[in-house]
Amino acid sequence: MMNGQVLLWLLLPLAAASGWVAARIEQRRHARQSLDLPSAYFKGLSFLLNEQPDKAIEVFIRVLEVNSETVETHLALGNLFRRRGEVERAIRIHQNLIARPTLDKDQRSQALLELGQDYLKAGLFDRAENLFLELAEIRAHSEQALKLLLHIYQQEREWEKAIAVTRKLARVSGRSRDDVIAQYYCELAEQAHAKKNTPGARDRLRQALAADRSCVRASMLLGDLESEEGRYADAIKAWRRIEDQDVHYLGEVAGRIADAFRRLGDEQGLYDYFRAALARHGGVALALTFAEVVKDRDGPKAAEKFVVEWLRRRPNVHGLHQLLMLNLVEAKGPARDDLLLLKGIIEELRGQHQGYACVQCGFKGKALHWLCPGCNRWNTIKPIQEEGE
Repeated sequence: MMNGQVLLWLLLPLAAASGWVAARIEQRRHARQSLDLPSAYFKGLSFLLNEQPDKAIEVFIRVLEVNSETVETHLALGNLFRRRGEVERAIRIHQNLIARPTLDKDQRSQALLELGQDYLKAGLFDRAENLFLELAEIRAHSEQALKLLLHIYQQEREWEKAIAVTRKLARVSGRSRDDVIAQYYCELAEQAHAKKNTPGARDRLRQALAADRSCVRASMLLGDLESEEGRYADAIKAWRRIEDQDVHYLGEVAGRIADAFRRLGDEQGLYDYFRAALARHGGVALALTFAEVVKDRDGPKAAEKFVVEWLRRRPNVHGLHQLLMLNLVEAKGPARDDLLLLKGIIEELRGQHQGYACVQCGFKGKALHWLCPGCNRWNTIKPIQEEGE
């Protein structure tokens, strides 16, 4: 027993010394790693600067295998490659990250989000959709994942899925998106109309107006459907609703309203509506349409008188063009030639004051888009402001 105690006392100093030696070895190993880590990054950056990105990626991946705390750096590197259009390299980096068993949940979900955006940039919508559906269930990434899903469904014109995702996004973000949902229903209505499914199209437009009572597009399309079926009174009712929804678009349907009144044989209703609407709003399109109404009812001279009085109150190139066209009706000889020359000049000027513009990004075009091609937002393109308003 005594010999055992002696042996124990002899071994204790040896154990302490061994522990000290082991600790020193571990410290040196960490020191070597801390020296190797920045060295490897400098090497990787050198490859990048020398346009050898494949070798750079290999270096960075090896560093990750040494120290998983470099995840953020690799995420940033993958993001950089994606923004430069080198999507395959971005995918490779993010896939390597996800394969790491040492990643925590937050790091993995962030890597999945980046990989989904890589797939989206590469046009691999099915793969991107699957990742975003998974991430939509994670609170930290739900809103961004839903927005990216929405982008996919808009690109693929999957409007039913877009409606479902938009409703979920509204709940997550706490912001109403009813105006966008109404646009999706309008898209579905146009699809149904293209397939000659008029009842289905009408139902979709009613759903659009139920989602957003201010949806101008739904009123326009509903009026067009009613007009196609010869229901001109209902068409007028639908188009007139636009005056309360957004008066800037009323000029878009002014000619259609006038034609519907004529088809009903209601010349007095036509005259009374445009005279009252013009008094309420004074828009250029309304005034030009009313000038035609006056011309048909009372003759060119009466129409010319109206246009001259209107121009005195609201000088604009559109009214001047209308006045010129009225004068051309009876002009002959050199006077007609002079008017035709003036007509060409005025029409060139008039072209500068027509079309549509996005109130968000400034995109301009000759056709009305409900989804801006410039900033990819709904309901931001308006008819260019009419002169005199």
